[in-house]
Amino acid sequence: MSSTPAPAPAPAPAPVPAPAIADRPPPTFRQKAGFFAMIFGMFMAILDVQIVASSLADIQAGLSASIEEISWVQTSYLIAEVVMIPLSGTLARILSTRVLFSLAALGFTVMSFACSLATSLEAMILARSLQGFFAGAMIPSIFSTAYTMFPRRSMGKVSVVIGLVATMGPTIGPTLGGFITQALGWHWLFNINIIPGLIVAATVWSCIDIDQPEPAYLRGLDVSGLVALATALGTLNYVLEEGPRNDWFEDQTIFRLAVLSAASGCVFFWRAFTYRQPIVDLRAFSDRNFALGCFFSFVVGIGLFGSVYMTPLFLAQVRDYNALDIGIIMMVTGAFQFSVAPLVGTLSGRMDLRLMLAFGFSLFCFALYLNSFLTAESSYWEFFVPQAVRGVSLMFCFVPVNRLALGTLAPDKLKNGAGLYNLMRNLGGALGLAVINTLLVERGAHHLSYLSENLTLSRPEVQAYIDRLAERLGDSLAGGVAGDPELAAMKLLFQLAQREALVMSFNDCLLLIGLTFGAALIVMPLVKKPRD
Repeated sequence: MSSTPAPAPAPAPAPVPAPAIADRPPPTFRQKAGFFAMIFGMFMAILDVQIVASSLADIQAGLSASIEEISWVQTSYLIAEVVMIPLSGTLARILSTRVLFSLAALGFTVMSFACSLATSLEAMILARSLQGFFAGAMIPSIFSTAYTMFPRRSMGKVSVVIGLVATMGPTIGPTLGGFITQALGWHWLFNINIIPGLIVAATVWSCIDIDQPEPAYLRGLDVSGLVALATALGTLNYVLEEGPRNDWFEDQTIFRLAVLSAASGCVFFWRAFTYRQPIVDLRAFSDRNFALGCFFSFVVGIGLFGSVYMTPLFLAQVRDYNALDIGIIMMVTGAFQFSVAPLVGTLSGRMDLRLMLAFGFSLFCFALYLNSFLTAESSYWEFFVPQAVRGVSLMFCFVPVNRLALGTLAPDKLKNGAGLYNLMRNLGGALGLAVINTLLVERGAHHLSYLSENLTLSRPEVQAYIDRLAERLGDSLAGGVAGDPELAAMKLLFQLAQREALVMSFNDCLLLIGLTFGAALIVMPLVKKPRD
């Protein structure tokens, strides 16, 4: 390593994109075509996180996997994506944005085809991991490209488009996946990526040319930091995914991986602050708006992924809805996101972005509050207003936080900053889902215990209800305890208590997410107003 000073002149090209964003000329039609191809590539990458969610049972049957094993079809994608996202900035600098995105889109397409051909769980997990790894390179690139290519006066509209794509992917993923599986079979969840993926790769290769590769940067690459970062993020995501199902640190595997994640994280941070050319440059966090923007992105991840996860889960477990019924309800959020997008784009150029973000967080908090009064009979219209308000609030959250976080970064920090910014959103989602799954179990047990204490035969009302139910059931109860209608009635009453406990635990989780958004408003005054 004694020869490492040689690459020192490498940062010299950084001032090339130095013109102020406001002074930058608008992109040409060719550049716009390449940019929107990148947006579509990002949409595919985000969509494929959730597109398998409603079809895991079909994939499980096709691969002869167990219920516990099939969750890895989703988990493997997420872990690989999270590992790749922070590395995208370094890779974009070495290869250039054009080469990195084109290779990532092509790799994503090839791995999608490999997923459709998988005949075993092992083959599927390998293909999904590589698919997620390539997807992780596409997601951050769009953010740095937007701030490199477009003048400031256009960033409002551009941010709206990016915001729609980033929030619509998780929202419509389970619905679209259910439709495709019912109509064509689960293999087409992956085959639909092939033609669009090839078009995206070819278009980006032909139309995007915003920076030049810096291969000299490879010579001083921090391999130790790279291994530490990949290990820390990979094991952390595994712990967050599998922890709720395995009773957290009571499971030795979870405990050991948590220790490994913490130790690897310490090594990574030590390398990041001491090595002259770290794999991820954390100096972007010295920009106050970027640091706060990453915090708000983390919170948005909790709300976005958490609400998208809980609504279909409630409708499936409590209301026994199929994919089509769930999709109809979930589409309300998407419809209102689209409808409010032009307004948000206009306001983002005229209104203080800090006020927009505060309004968006307050509105999301209110939406989750409205959603926290679910009952076992809640259906389309009970979900309509909360879903509509949430759809509106998502656009008011995502567009300003995107511009507040990345709009003040120096051009040479954009690629790295975009990776960190997107990583925080994904980590927020992973942590949020882990907390939700844990609380659903713990709060459900708490509520069931409380209900059970009050559903005793010593209470006249309970005994009267059992008597009436037993009388209706009679001796012909099918599937119950034949010849003992009273015992069958008690069993049904306990099942009813379990259902109500589950409903109350969903309400608790929804309210907690809403309160998280409300609490995040405390640090809003620290955000600096960006320069126009």
